Amino acid sequence: MDLGMDGKVAMVAAGSKGLGRAAALALAAEGCAVSVCGRSAGSLAAVQAELEALRVPVLAVTADVASPAELAEWHRATEAALGPVEILVTNTGGPKAAGFDALSDADWAAGVESTLMNVVRMSRLVLPGMRARGWGRLVHITSLVAKQPLPLLTISSTLRAGLSGLTRTLAMETAKAGITVNAVLPGHILTDRQRHLAEVKSAAEGISMEEYFARTASAIPTGRIGRPDEIGAVIAFLCSAQASYVTGQSLLVDGGLVQGTF
Repeated sequence: MDLGMDGKVAMVAAGSKGLGRAAALALAAEGCAVSVCGRSAGSLAAVQAELEALRVPVLAVTADVASPAELAEWHRATEAALGPVEILVTNTGGPKAAGFDALSDADWAAGVESTLMNVVRMSRLVLPGMRARGWGRLVHITSLVAKQPLPLLTISSTLRAGLSGLTRTLAMETAKAGITVNAVLPGHILTDRQRHLAEVKSAAEGISMEEYFARTASAIPTGRIGRPDEIGAVIAFLCSAQASYVTGQSLLVDGGLVQGTF
């Protein structure tokens, strides 16, 4: 299937590793010019080389998605180097993993900044241009906890659900301008974040990480932990011309783990 994305300009936040890297590679494989940001110069250099090997224009910028000034500079640099942004994939690090009683006001404030407000700010940067051109794609990478909250992910469960609300409201506001806004809710995917959560949860339960991963996989109908590229493929489709009638959705990509109908 031709996804109709050749030559589109995409920004992928926190795109140097994990799910952001997977999204960037999937978009580049479809012919998009890709701009990624990240905090680690080493990881950025590695993903830049991978993207350039796909023979597309690439920009890699050192930036922290929690910094409004650095986000604005990344957007400016992207448009200067690659052209007007047509696709935005937001991706953020997860907030502190802890139960309610262990969380301070500072933890909550940090979570809002690192998980919610940077998505708001990135969307603000690209939407005016997308509206003016009559075409755009926003995809927010969130988490299955938006639909199935988990005890040790109190802040994430709260804010990811809020991002689903933002996804729906933005979709309604922008649909007539030719813009789609969707969220992808990954389940258990083997990333650094997943390994960190496994470390926290296995320590809390007094079991090894190997036992934790085996138990986690056994609870998933597909019987395994997901791969980052499986998330990237879904994101690429949602960013495509072929997905023009899909908007406002919070799509679970979890191997069938979440059992709810809605």
